Amino acid sequence: MFKRLKIWLYDHYRWLIPGLGVKRWLLLILMGTTLIGVGLGVVILEVYRTAPDTWWLPVLSTASLRFIARPLRALIFGGLGFGLILWGIFEMNRSLIRPFIRPGHAVVDTLWSHRHRGRGPRIVALGGGHGLATLLRGLKNTTTNLTAIVTVADDGGSSGRLRRDLGILPPGDIRNCLAALSSDEALLAQLFQYRFPDGSPGLNGHSFGNLFISALADITGSFEEAVVESGRVLAVQGQVIPSTLNDVHLEADIVLPQTGNEMRVSGESNIPQSPGKIRRVWLEPGNAPAFPQSIQAVLNAELIVIGPGSLFTSLLPNLLVSDLADAIRSSRAYKIYIANIATQTGETDCFSLDDHVRVLDEHAGGRLFDIIIANNNFNAHLPQNIQFVRGSDDLPKFCRVVSADLLDELHPWRHDSRKLSQKILELYQEKSGPLVE
Repeated sequence: MFKRLKIWLYDHYRWLIPGLGVKRWLLLILMGTTLIGVGLGVVILEVYRTAPDTWWLPVLSTASLRFIARPLRALIFGGLGFGLILWGIFEMNRSLIRPFIRPGHAVVDTLWSHRHRGRGPRIVALGGGHGLATLLRGLKNTTTNLTAIVTVADDGGSSGRLRRDLGILPPGDIRNCLAALSSDEALLAQLFQYRFPDGSPGLNGHSFGNLFISALADITGSFEEAVVESGRVLAVQGQVIPSTLNDVHLEADIVLPQTGNEMRVSGESNIPQSPGKIRRVWLEPGNAPAFPQSIQAVLNAELIVIGPGSLFTSLLPNLLVSDLADAIRSSRAYKIYIANIATQTGETDCFSLDDHVRVLDEHAGGRLFDIIIANNNFNAHLPQNIQFVRGSDDLPKFCRVVSADLLDELHPWRHDSRKLSQKILELYQEKSGPLVE
């Protein structure tokens, strides 16, 4: 019996913990109810004093407990009124909120999570592909003030076909980020990520999310509006925006391994497939303006995270938008670069951490970040032709490097979203102080 009472008290008094934004409105309701009670009391006293002695006055006196001392009467009626008000408010809130609560999640827990993450830091993450989605999947549990700025240089697979056939920006990387930020990755996000199998006439290789965004772009007449509406469907925790709305293509100069001559390769999907070492990449057209919302997000950010992701085909296409790189450089946010765990075949073969940093600096026109987070767990077996990205003794001389175990045990060439987000927030709190609870 005592255990049940303890559980009941815990479940109900959690509504009074700080930060839920409930107590202030409850106090306002109580004040209004008290004033109504005072007004009714004045009316009743006036009836007592002026009404003739009829049969209903003794009944009213009994119902009002006039045979009990006034302090005790005040305590009884006040307690009953307070209890009825709390009961009514609680049940009304449950009725109103029930359609929006997922099964198995208490209302107070959902409200606390929403309020807590709503006060989280303003974070901007730049990149594309699976690396950015992994990062977002971890950070969304800490803050809803999260903006993903995604490259639109993709021209392969389903995105490339839709880009060529419909003339829209490639939706693939944006789709991955929307799914990662979804509140319900169990069903809606899986539907968004569903890819039609080979042999499906006209749909072969397309993902449902890409088709959905493309259809919304045609309905709304705007690609950016289609992304916003897709985010509402998935109930994303944050926002996903393109780095630019221009139709940009990634170009590369590649040094051939045998002759040392250079070859120019066009297209993001073709660059990793070409033999040789990538010397430099750039966008065509090179003067593409940044999406204004991306500039605003960067300048308002408290924390900017670059990476993880494919160095030449996911990270640099964002930084090659000159307006966006200038905004990052001007921002007063704390800037972190997340180093890849392993090299990428055809793109960063045999690259060290130093090589990644050097390429970023050369293409972005100087250092954009304050600190590097790198993996230090190399106790795993990697697929053939890729190696762990390791630093050298020279790197710490010109940049602070923080090492941690960031390895995903199931896919050791990728980051663990929980470990990565935890380390990022530790470094942010080290600089800014503890997050507000």
